[in-house]
Amino acid sequence: MARWILDKNDVDALLIGLGIYGTGGGGDPEWGRKIIENDFSKGRVYEIVDPEDVEDDAFVCSGGIMGSVKALEYMSYDEIVESWEKEFILMKAFKEMEKIKGRKIDYIIPFEAGGLNTPVIMTLAARMGIPVINADAVGRSAPETQMTSFVGYGISLNPMPLVDHKGNTIVVMSANELTYADEIGRFVVTKGGGMGGNAHYAMSGAELKKSCIPGAISNSIRVGKLILEAQRKGIDPVDEFVEKENGLKLFEGVVTEVVGEDKGGFYLTNVTLDGTKDYTNKKAKLVIKNEVMAVWIDGKIKSIFPDLVCMLYTESGIGVMSSDIKEGMKISLVGFPCHERLRYCLKTEAGKTAFGGARYGYPELEYIPIEQLNK
Repeated sequence: MARWILDKNDVDALLIGLGIYGTGGGGDPEWGRKIIENDFSKGRVYEIVDPEDVEDDAFVCSGGIMGSVKALEYMSYDEIVESWEKEFILMKAFKEMEKIKGRKIDYIIPFEAGGLNTPVIMTLAARMGIPVINADAVGRSAPETQMTSFVGYGISLNPMPLVDHKGNTIVVMSANELTYADEIGRFVVTKGGGMGGNAHYAMSGAELKKSCIPGAISNSIRVGKLILEAQRKGIDPVDEFVEKENGLKLFEGVVTEVVGEDKGGFYLTNVTLDGTKDYTNKKAKLVIKNEVMAVWIDGKIKSIFPDLVCMLYTESGIGVMSSDIKEGMKISLVGFPCHERLRYCLKTEAGKTAFGGARYGYPELEYIPIEQLNK
């Protein structure tokens, strides 16, 4: 299945899977649904290509929507999607990249797997008349643009054109610090309506194939179908997810405390869960920066970013958005190792800087694989 067209019948499964892989962020899947439904109503087609089938000399670019999930929830999805028919901020950012590089973009790859940030790249590709790549740069969602597999393979984040919600355009052409472009971007989107569209990681097809995390779209459809089938059969969707996807069930419980703030373009949250069933008398603590960054159970660290902790509604198996977490909510936590390309990246100095615990307030945390933390 090298090149294929997204089937309308797979949309529900896609959005469920993207919501799960979003690990709390990546944008609301219901916004993604508005985007996809609008495109289908206008006859747009999503052509999807697997990374290994991209030509070595192709010009590939990544990008997405930048902003805080908490800020975005105050906007009307319908109004924004409608406004994009007149002026699509992400299109402006990618056209700026083409001007800078003096070359037409051949393929687009989502920055992350998420309920908004994958569909928004799919609509961009459809509007530009080019394929979207069945891959991403994290295998999940991540809060900062330097948090990618690309940085471990010497692919530069810059130049990074960014257009905010009010139409202001900036370009970070170069930076001495890996985190500089993201920090500038957060400042711009905070001033410009809480949201922006950016283009980044201009690369060749050869660079793409050695660095990306494959399967963002197809994996999400598979997982979404698994959850829908479990719901249809009346079996436990979380247990089915754990078993069929070889996940690690870390915790099941009820939210007892949520302490959060919208700050600098991120929704920062500390969440406490009291265990239920097999986890009775245990406590879990989550640190979330749009997405789950770290998990402790009874004071012991059990997962460190970029390994995945998928937050699921215990009864439905649907992914939980971090901005929706409330006291009394029943949540299950399922962990997965990150892709081997990310693990390679974490051994490089760029990767250590990009993903380090200092980026979410825990500089003392050094990455340890989730399977070692849960022996």
